[in-house]
Amino acid sequence: MSKITWKPGTMLAPVPPALISCGTVEKPNMMTAAWTGIIASDPALTYVSIRPSRYSHELISKSGEFVINLTNLPLVKAADWCGVKSGRNIDKFKEMGLTAEACSEIKAPQIKEAPVSLECKVIDVKSYGTHDMFLAEIAAVNVDDKYIDDNGKLWLEKAGLIAYVHGFYYTLGRNIGKFGFSVEKKPNKTKKPEFEKKAESPEIKFNRQSSRKCHSEQNNIFEMRKPKRLSDVRKKRGDTPKLKKFDGEIKFKKARRENEVMLSAAPKKHYGKLKTKPK
Repeated sequence: MSKITWKPGTMLAPVPPALISCGTVEKPNMMTAAWTGIIASDPALTYVSIRPSRYSHELISKSGEFVINLTNLPLVKAADWCGVKSGRNIDKFKEMGLTAEACSEIKAPQIKEAPVSLECKVIDVKSYGTHDMFLAEIAAVNVDDKYIDDNGKLWLEKAGLIAYVHGFYYTLGRNIGKFGFSVEKKPNKTKKPEFEKKAESPEIKFNRQSSRKCHSEQNNIFEMRKPKRLSDVRKKRGDTPKLKKFDGEIKFKKARRENEVMLSAAPKKHYGKLKTKPK
């Protein structure tokens, strides 16, 4: 296998086809952007790169605010449609049947139907060739409560997020491992779980150990009382006698001859002479 070298290009995949909402709740707008991501975690910083010719570029430059809305399968059509249409003369929210909802920290609207919406405040703008990068701080994160369980844990994998790869949209595939699985220690099967250790009282532990000791002593007594073969004892001493030739057949023949002699010597009973008819 060999690799072919191409000229520099945007061959980074997969990327999120996010819906970037901006403007106001009364007059909202949104566009699709794949050039977005995380810059830092503390403070939480993100960015979005937009061409200066786009209508959203103008709105974000004026307000300094925007919202990154993650898309899932129900929003894939809107993500594609908003990526090829301009919002200068079209109400994209109305055309796609989506709802512009107020945010908690900024004036820009969020998409109510999106599973996750990141409220962003612009802190810097950098111009890089075809795109301007809006560097922003994440002011708040809004999550659909149907992906949060009773313990407050977020199950974002259930949202069915989509990815964009080389001109096509894809849903995320199967789970192949969690973060850190390559260095995670294998669980000790012989080791008892913590809840079992806590549930075991000192009294139960003492009784269990005493029972094991009693069984061990009984086994030793049975071994001592177990009859041993003479051959095993001789093998240990090393004085095992040589086996003699089996003479049982000879003894059996001798006893049989003696019985025959005794039978032949026994007196015969007299039943009288046979009467024969004269010729």
